[in-house]
Amino acid sequence: MAMHVSGACFSVFSGSRVGNIKAVASEGFATVKTAEDKVKLGGSDLKVTKLGVGAWSWGDTSYWNNFQWDDRKMKAAKAAFDTSLDNGITFFDTAEVYGSRASFGAINSETLLGRFIKERKQRDPEVEVTVATKFAALPWRLGRQSVLAALKDSLFRLGLSSVELYQLHWAGIWGNEGFIDGLGDAVEQGLVKAVGVSNYSEKRLRNAYEKLKKRGIPLASNQVNYSLIYRKPEENGVKAACDELGITLIAYCPIAQGELLLFFLTVST
Repeated sequence: MAMHVSGACFSVFSGSRVGNIKAVASEGFATVKTAEDKVKLGGSDLKVTKLGVGAWSWGDTSYWNNFQWDDRKMKAAKAAFDTSLDNGITFFDTAEVYGSRASFGAINSETLLGRFIKERKQRDPEVEVTVATKFAALPWRLGRQSVLAALKDSLFRLGLSSVELYQLHWAGIWGNEGFIDGLGDAVEQGLVKAVGVSNYSEKRLRNAYEKLKKRGIPLASNQVNYSLIYRKPEENGVKAACDELGITLIAYCPIAQGELLLFFLTVST
């Protein structure tokens, strides 16, 4: 029996408590069963599965996929998408810069995810897919309107009228106050159900939380690199701040881009 892993994954931690997660090997893939089906993101009303699929590698030729994207890799990404849904994992995270046009030969990850969703809904109209994407705080972007413009471009690529979670991918060199305003505007315009940040330090996290709080909008999440072998969020105050403020910590690379899985397979054999 082989376990196939395609793309990346992430885990959702709400507060200081981590629920029990059991992976059951069956029919060549892992079926995920959780003690609780979903977790609420921070103070928002959005609930997501505790495990999600990160689409960083989809369509990418600059870091992943041996610098090539072909039909075989397309089919593997599509199989990962369908298998995830078949086994109850409905939370998918992408970004406008994943598989971006800046990478030669790449296909934008948002475009791929949107295509997969459309194809799946054609044969299963009632299927639930929760989409998170991210705004890139590029140096030439300024103010709240840049967030709304980028979000609308992302929605176009995804083929959706709204997404469940919109995040600031990283803190900008400048203009961060305006970016937070843009998140609030996106919520008020009904373009997103919840907003979050990614790769934010404790100080920036607290500032974003307070700024949104003044508008009655919760900061739902902070997505950071966090795993058994990379535990910096425990040391730099980020996880403690999330726990204190009721912000959900979303851990990307929870198996350290496969290193922990390789360790597990090595020890098990």
